Amino acid sequence: MSADVVLCPGGPMLLRGTHVVADEDGVEHTTSRPVSAVCRCGRSAARPWCDGTHKVLPEELRP
Repeated sequence: MSADVVLCPGGPMLLRGTHVVADEDGVEHTTSRPVSAVCRCGRSAARPWCDGTHKVLPEELRP
């Protein structure tokens, strides 16, 4: 059995299954994919979802 929430070192938080994620404005988003990636670096253009921006950040700015 795998965990519902996985923190990727230097990257997003992966959510498996159905979850509700609130963005910085308090708007709630229900996950609709088998695995959803939530931004942890705060720089994604698609927040609350990860768009891979963390990959181009210097290591000291990654989550």
